[in-house]
Amino acid sequence: MQVDIFDFDLDRNLIASQPANPRDHSKLLDLSIENQISDRHFYDLPSLLQKGDLLVFNDTKVIPARLYGARGDAKVEVTLYRPIDGIEWWSFIKNSKRLHNGDIIKFYTDSISPDNSNFSAQVIEKNGEDGVHIKFCCPAQELAGKLQQYGLMPLPPYIKREKPTQNGIWDKYNDKENYQTIYAHYEGAVAAPTAGLHFTPEVFEQLEKKGIEKVFITLHVGAGTFLPVKTDDTKDHKMHAEYGQITPEACEIINRAKKEGRRIIAVGTTSLRLLESASDDNGFVHPFAGSTDIFITPGYKFKVIDMIITNFHLPKSTLFMLVCAIAGIDRMKKAYQHAIEKKYRFYSYGDSSIIKCVNKI
Repeated sequence: MQVDIFDFDLDRNLIASQPANPRDHSKLLDLSIENQISDRHFYDLPSLLQKGDLLVFNDTKVIPARLYGARGDAKVEVTLYRPIDGIEWWSFIKNSKRLHNGDIIKFYTDSISPDNSNFSAQVIEKNGEDGVHIKFCCPAQELAGKLQQYGLMPLPPYIKREKPTQNGIWDKYNDKENYQTIYAHYEGAVAAPTAGLHFTPEVFEQLEKKGIEKVFITLHVGAGTFLPVKTDDTKDHKMHAEYGQITPEACEIINRAKKEGRRIIAVGTTSLRLLESASDDNGFVHPFAGSTDIFITPGYKFKVIDMIITNFHLPKSTLFMLVCAIAGIDRMKKAYQHAIEKKYRFYSYGDSSIIKCVNKI
């Protein structure tokens, strides 16, 4: 399938740089009824759902994986994207041409200069598209604390932030809170499951009052989720792999809803991809612990979900292809055009949608 099919024009002014405040006041494009489009707000979600519906959330927690460092006079920006072991990571590094194998990068913050830093990493290997393999110079048990102290959230490249400076405010946009769901639990993601950013305690309370069930699974979202599709045909695209886990207890909840004919609603494309990776041909989910690189394009028949809650995605991205697989290319192109005309806010900090799945087994 030609990638150009999934292209559309978007005014950059519609790309959100901050979330709605409060979170649940974001817009919600309602595509839950076939052939209808309705404009709502996210706090309306409980009124759109039915008693007994099951919402499936991804409870991964984003680590502050963006670091600023120096090797002598050379300043670099490091974004961790794939762990190798407890202290070794593959990373993308801006200005990596000035780095060589064996170099030590000393990380800094607004209040800790490189000279006074006690957090550093050694360059092990530079490898083209894989980026730079680095090894942190600290015990593995200290790394999480160091990242919390020195790191910033690894925002996608379309959210613009000026580079933090010495004597500035390291997280002036409050991204450590904003770019994290309120139910985040298991650390490991380097990108947020952004469909969940709209949920608030108030929305959860209304969902519970209505008798809507929740279950949590875990997919550690990787930086590959932001990578553009560079091929002309979808069959030539190599999908990034991400680690996920579904417990036996979660499977029991999901499969019970399936047997009882209740609707299963994925909160986000990450939840959906993990559900589809762990399900059999009858739509029942099995315990899962491993990597998935499932790539869903139009023509795919969904086994588990009845609907999805998701943000608005990039042109020609694997995620826009996925929502087109759920509801049809024409339906989603018309919906996105409607969203653009109505000034919906796009991408990670943008508005939301709820979409009925029409392509099921």
